Amino acid sequence: MEPSKKDWKLFREKIGSWQESYMEKLVKEYIAFLNSDLPASSKFWELEKKIKQDKKKPGVILEVRKCDMLFDIIRLINDDVITMDDLSDFTDELRENVKRYPFHI
Repeated sequence: MEPSKKDWKLFREKIGSWQESYMEKLVKEYIAFLNSDLPASSKFWELEKKIKQDKKKPGVILEVRKCDMLFDIIRLINDDVITMDDLSDFTDELRENVKRYPFHI
């Protein structure tokens, strides 16, 4: 599916704020984890592992390409970066196409 010009423009406008919100959520999770009663070494190595995993997610880094937009949106939903509600400004066609794909692909 080739996204419409409107959807492509909206996606490019929104992806930065979606990612910023997601990374803020991650930072809060890291802070809560660091404030736990675990030994410092456990916290250090576990946090390093988590950051290594998180920085590969589309909520942190994403190569923005028009041809990948639909699948990127599905990945963002799968990773709880966005919800279907975040797509309310997009065309009905795009929202319907997103709904056609089973999540967790």
